[in-house]
Amino acid sequence: MAGKIRHLINRSGRYHARLVVPKDLRGIVGKTELRTALGADYRQALKLLPGAVAQLQHQIAQAERQAGQGRPQAGPARYPLAPDQIALSHYMQRLAFDDELRNDPRYASILVDDMLVVRLREAIAGRARNDELAELVGDQLERFRAAGNIDAAPGSHEWRVIARALCIAELEALGRVMERDEGDFTGTPADPIIKNAALPDEAAKPVSLTGLWQDYVHSRKQAGFMKDGGKRLSPVIESLRKSLKHNDASRITKQDLLAWRDDLLKRLSATTVSTIYLSTIRSVLTWAVNNERLQENVAAGVRQSKPRKVYARERGYTDAEAVKLLKASRAYEPHEDENGYIREKPHLVAAKRWVPIICAFTGARVTEITQLRKEDIRQTEGQWSIRITPDAGSVKTGQYRDVPLHRQIIAEGFGEFVKIAADGPLFHGGTDPTTYARKALRISNQLSEWLRKVELTPEGVQPNHAWRHRLKTTCRELAISDRVVDAIQGHAGRTAADHYGDVTLKTKADAIARLPEYPIRLAEVSPEASGGPLSSCSAAERSLPIPE
Repeated sequence: MAGKIRHLINRSGRYHARLVVPKDLRGIVGKTELRTALGADYRQALKLLPGAVAQLQHQIAQAERQAGQGRPQAGPARYPLAPDQIALSHYMQRLAFDDELRNDPRYASILVDDMLVVRLREAIAGRARNDELAELVGDQLERFRAAGNIDAAPGSHEWRVIARALCIAELEALGRVMERDEGDFTGTPADPIIKNAALPDEAAKPVSLTGLWQDYVHSRKQAGFMKDGGKRLSPVIESLRKSLKHNDASRITKQDLLAWRDDLLKRLSATTVSTIYLSTIRSVLTWAVNNERLQENVAAGVRQSKPRKVYARERGYTDAEAVKLLKASRAYEPHEDENGYIREKPHLVAAKRWVPIICAFTGARVTEITQLRKEDIRQTEGQWSIRITPDAGSVKTGQYRDVPLHRQIIAEGFGEFVKIAADGPLFHGGTDPTTYARKALRISNQLSEWLRKVELTPEGVQPNHAWRHRLKTTCRELAISDRVVDAIQGHAGRTAADHYGDVTLKTKADAIARLPEYPIRLAEVSPEASGGPLSSCSAAERSLPIPE
């Protein structure tokens, strides 16, 4: 169904041309909108509309010049029109002017210039130079420019297209003038550019950018993603809104996004701009197009090259680094302050003792371990396993998975630690499930800070993620199938074939059982590396949570 005719309104059975005055010009114009009466006949109103709108736009242009104190207006046209629409507007204005002249008795002395007709035909045929076009329709071009309808540079290809369209309109208008001189007022334009010109549809309604974001987040949450309600990425939308200085997603252009990207690069890394900011906007606008909220995704072609990652060493821990870290972790004792009190929370102490060794044998993401609850630890037919589930916080794939525990973890006393632990999270003190993901992330960050502080994190290694790399490397050395390792670590399959069949708990347990134990005899650990004095208690006793 065709949209409403832009700038045409009906009030009490009579038609008017209507133009809203931009907010920044209302103080000069003295009105919020401008109107011109077009009469009660719809067809006649359509004929008069282009000329009336052009006059109203001229008033807006005058106000802009006044606001700019004579400075040329920069930026794109405020009321852009296509060449055929410009030609139609000029044609209708010329006929309206002819009507006015015929009411003046002096009109009889004015004749059509035959040489002008010849020159117009040459221009329409494309044989006129730029200066000749400017002489023929230059004034009209500048009038449309001043009204905010065009912004084409003089002499450009776009400028010549518009100039030739105006020449067609002028020649067609002269044809009507000659017909009227003979008493025929029924003539209509023959040239398709005017005959088939479409009046602009009503401008698209604004589409709230923040509203789009909220709806996008809601749809992602329904699909099991973005359980944080979009909080982590909300600053991206706010940054773009501030850069645009408006909140209308339908007005966003590729140029807007390029300017925003270049501004972000002044204070953020190229990787952050590419993978966080531009990626988020592309996803939101793609969703908007797919859900018929926008016509196109102007962010689709906006990219930012990322620097190639340079690795000066392996990304996983070496054997020596892994053993040193695990020794320090298993021997960890919290410090006492000057008054003999332990200020460190029991959950953080437990995380420092247990999370590294669990990550070492499961290759799990560290937050997947720091969010574990007591009910996620299971023992079936003698086999201990953990269930990594979104119910406990956040899982990148959105799917739960069961991961068997290596015999060395159990030998260290993890089973006893779980049995005496209170219900709920093992490594953070959250009581509200909606906060589990945030608290688990905080513990993982504190764990990373501790490893760096005691110099257990080699340069160029991500302290928690390095276990994922190490497990993959170790399993390849043992010729364990990548498909099995992916199932243990929670990596998505790379091919369609990977999604056929299941990797059972027994298959994963058999693979983990092949992993060698780490030589982490606690007597070899120094007090400095462990973060406190060594305890002579058993592994099971050492794993108990510290009382509040």
